[in-house]
Amino acid sequence: MTKYIVVSGGVVSGIGKGVIASSTGLLLKTTGLKVTAIKIDPYMNIDAGTMRPQEHGEVYVLNDGGEVDLDLGNYERYLNVTLSRDNNITTGKIYKEVIEKERKGDYLGKTVQIVPHVTNEIQDWIERVSKIPVDETGEEPDICIVELGGTVGDIESAPFVEAMRQFQFRVGHENFALIHVSLVPDMHGEQKTKPTQTTVHSLRGLGLLPDLIACRLLVPQPLRPDTKSKISMFCHVAAEQVFGVHDVSSVYHVPLLLQSQGIVEYLTKRLNLESVRVADEMVDGGLSLSKRWRKMTSQSERAFDTVNIALVGKYTDLKDSYMSVTKSLEHSAFRVNRKLTVHWVESSDLEAETQESAPARYHDAWRAVVGAGGILVPGGFGNRGIEGMLLAIKYAREQGIPYLGICLGFQLAVIEWSRNVLNIPDATSTEFDQETKSPAIIFMPEISKTHMGGTMRLGLRPTVFEEGTETWSKVRKLYGGAGKIWERHRHRYEVNPDWVEKLSASGLPFVGKDEKGERMQVLELRDHPFFLGLQAHPEFCTRPLNPSPPFLGFVAAASGSGVLQEQIEHQLQQFVPPHPEDSMVGEAELRNGHPVAYGKDHVLINGSASAS
Repeated sequence: MTKYIVVSGGVVSGIGKGVIASSTGLLLKTTGLKVTAIKIDPYMNIDAGTMRPQEHGEVYVLNDGGEVDLDLGNYERYLNVTLSRDNNITTGKIYKEVIEKERKGDYLGKTVQIVPHVTNEIQDWIERVSKIPVDETGEEPDICIVELGGTVGDIESAPFVEAMRQFQFRVGHENFALIHVSLVPDMHGEQKTKPTQTTVHSLRGLGLLPDLIACRLLVPQPLRPDTKSKISMFCHVAAEQVFGVHDVSSVYHVPLLLQSQGIVEYLTKRLNLESVRVADEMVDGGLSLSKRWRKMTSQSERAFDTVNIALVGKYTDLKDSYMSVTKSLEHSAFRVNRKLTVHWVESSDLEAETQESAPARYHDAWRAVVGAGGILVPGGFGNRGIEGMLLAIKYAREQGIPYLGICLGFQLAVIEWSRNVLNIPDATSTEFDQETKSPAIIFMPEISKTHMGGTMRLGLRPTVFEEGTETWSKVRKLYGGAGKIWERHRHRYEVNPDWVEKLSASGLPFVGKDEKGERMQVLELRDHPFFLGLQAHPEFCTRPLNPSPPFLGFVAAASGSGVLQEQIEHQLQQFVPPHPEDSMVGEAELRNGHPVAYGKDHVLINGSASAS
């Protein structure tokens, strides 16, 4: 029987439920258990695909093309699992399912209501998805972490809270535990408990009793014993059920913080985890994971040298817009034993107009770019700030500064080359100018022009390296020298096929293409310390203990040529793709609805899980 751990939040949203949920899952995985995760988002959207990054943070893309909440990225990174779009539940998805069933007559003429029909749909969804294998074992998970987004007491989350109240009886007391995350404000050194008392009171009034209360402190000082005792007394839990989560130097220390307070021992007793049969090799794997995680965190604390990266983007006012990008940089910095410093540069601040309107911002932005060891241009949409990005790319190319362009950054590298090397000054993308006479980047022919949600080129796709690149291509060596690689995509535009010949002839090598050789997917300058662009989003497949190869190469190059060569040699010997073996298939299989196997009893077909 699968064990369920629900993580809810009170007082305010955005206080770290995702990191606490992921950390709890990681700790259970170190004991040898198989762990999966589900995120519930109470908004009405079907998925996160049409949301502005400033609205809800990064849109995270899965192997099956699902556009989901950024917390699923936390789960995949911490737990080293591969999730599907069904692991992200939204109100929109649930209502869509219920309405479709009503239209089919599945409810046999009954009045369709929030209770029981919507709440049953939520419970059925969780129970079904929790059984799907997500790791290399191909077996059903032992534990399912369910993060309930938003804040307890919100109108929009009420059906999900009620569903969880019912679910605890459906699966039984021994198979259901609740962690409630609450804010403990620190006011001039005094830790206030009243917000936690109030939110726990609300939770109990809704029929849910917390097994553990995670007290989030937004300061470096830990939860004091007297505060812990007070929360224990007024929230009707034992002292061992209250633990503190204060600010630490890195989120990767949070699992160790929770472990030191006995969370594993408590959950083992509360959920009777000793009754779960765990194979010896899984126990050994868990011990190895724990050892490597501790080594990673301790090494990062002892890092002395710094690597400076300028991230030139459009959504820098909300750092969560680039969550996976920053995580990829962090993981790579861990590997090369450097302290990471990211300089956030709003791309429009690099443009001439800003020099006139806000000269201080202009000079600060250029100071960050010129002083960086590496320049990164991530993905984005629309024409705002494009000229600033092009100026940063030109500077990196001409001055020999390591450069990494992701999606939009890849396309802009092509445009910059077209303008300044091919001398086509009006070269641009049809995304920015539909009437342009010099379209270096064009709209992909198969993409819908009327619908935005879920219509891009999405999900895990293969890239084939060109013959002859094995001798010189740094990025190919960073992928272990493989002739074919897989990364996740999310784009509507591509390099104009009619321009490829003249771009290549002028010295811009496209070292990676799709299987037909028609789509340009990787560019790399040969006589440059490190100049790389990828149409895909490799940041979505990074892992703390297995950094994304392009990001690893980029950070290593920004740290010094010797560091890059060292990592290339390591990758040639040690690199292992983070994807399940059965997911690395060709474009033809993807178009034909190839079932991506996650285990002998379950498959994923076109993004929907089902029993085989």
